[in-house]
Amino acid sequence: HDYRYFPEPDLPPLVTNTERVAAVRATMPELPDARRLRFIKEYGIPEYDAGVLTQTVGLADYFEETVAAGASGKGASNWIMGELLRIIKENNVEIGSVSLTPNALAGLIALIEKGVISSSTAKDVFGKMYESDQSASEIVEREGLAQIGDKESLHKIVCKTIDANADAVTQYRAGKHAAFGFLVGQVMKASQGKANPKLVNELLKEELSKHS
Repeated sequence: HDYRYFPEPDLPPLVTNTERVAAVRATMPELPDARRLRFIKEYGIPEYDAGVLTQTVGLADYFEETVAAGASGKGASNWIMGELLRIIKENNVEIGSVSLTPNALAGLIALIEKGVISSSTAKDVFGKMYESDQSASEIVEREGLAQIGDKESLHKIVCKTIDANADAVTQYRAGKHAAFGFLVGQVMKASQGKANPKLVNELLKEELSKHS
């Protein structure tokens, strides 16, 4: 308590100069707060995401390497904060021990953003990538997981679904829009989950509006 009243005699003042301060600053890594703000500005991700991604140097580095490999900022953020952190926790490993490389994750995100596979299919592919050295494209090709994005092929499935579910069509046209979700589900079932959901919605609305 005496130290409140007089200086500690064994702790002399530290005298430095601007040159030394500049030299020390130049050797310091980017600090978490500065990196968090840069992530928000440079990659357009929410403040919450940036806060999570800058909790450790390894996680922040992994994120930046994933973006550098071609992933979008938000896409990389979502998958790292979601599936990657989940599997790290389940396996009780550090980010530096993860076998799935940022480049491999960027490849998976690219397939999602191009519409080659759906987000739900991507989670299955992610698990298989983590357990093997195969890329997302190799797994998708081997197992035939690519979405049906061909409009003509999907149009045929949509028309067959409408013909086979007259009651649901009648309900939809009567204003019961929950029936639309049912029809979407039937199209997805008929396509074994491979139909592009966005295109399915567009084609269904187009067909249902023709005779409404």
